[in-house]
Amino acid sequence: MKRNLFYVLVVVAVLFGCKKDQLLTYGSRDNIYLNYKDKDKNQDTSVLTYSFAYNPTLAQDTIWLPVIISGQRSKTERKFAINVVDTATTAKAGLHYEALKPSYIMPADSGTVKIPVIIKNSDPELANKSVMLTIQVSGGQDFNSSLPANLRTKSILYSARLEQPAWWIYWMGNLGPYSRVKHELFLISSGTTDLVDMSKPNAYLQIPRTLYYIDNVRTFINDPFAWVARYPEKGYVLTQRAGGSKDYDFYNSSSPDKKFYLKYYDQADRYFFVDENGQQVIIN
Repeated sequence: MKRNLFYVLVVVAVLFGCKKDQLLTYGSRDNIYLNYKDKDKNQDTSVLTYSFAYNPTLAQDTIWLPVIISGQRSKTERKFAINVVDTATTAKAGLHYEALKPSYIMPADSGTVKIPVIIKNSDPELANKSVMLTIQVSGGQDFNSSLPANLRTKSILYSARLEQPAWWIYWMGNLGPYSRVKHELFLISSGTTDLVDMSKPNAYLQIPRTLYYIDNVRTFINDPFAWVARYPEKGYVLTQRAGGSKDYDFYNSSSPDKKFYLKYYDQADRYFFVDENGQQVIIN
């Protein structure tokens, strides 16, 4: 009799334990956060940087935010929110980025989704400064927001500003002193975004190709009129300045506010681009 009573108590305890576990998980909403990983597959909370300088004709570009749930997938779609963190943002809606939507959708039977954030290159001041856009994903209608804020937040620092790349010093004998205008003209005409870093192993193998890129820049700098005529598909034009000036503005027809100054020098009887320091742009 005692043995039977013991078995009954064990069964009741098991059933009660199972029921208790079910009650603990019942009705719990899933969390949501940003799925950025570093090279070691750990959560990456660093600032994301971007420059329009490497694509000077782009009026805007899209940053895709990887969003992931912490929990179970659902057979129905669910809504969540992405908001701008005003206290950590210097970018202006409409000028530097497109306003975010009131809500976004996590598709049915999915645990991840990529959300587009559109940043703009319409402010000429981006050539001189960077702006910060900080966004944060939150639970919205169907998710919790109980995960740490740094897992749900990403800052995007962007501009149209260039900085001297590490490889420039190895080719200064050809390119001359660095300037941002010269760097931009290099990006337009060379056929590449960078040159070989001669500190790298076997870098010498890339020297012939590198000299080819530099020669493309030299050809362009020495005769931009011929270059424009030869490559009409690139969309660049030369427009003479007003008032009977011999000088020209060089720009892409899709970005008419971004102009390069091409000045005629009487003593040399030729044209030179002028950089941000007032110096002639010369490629040796």
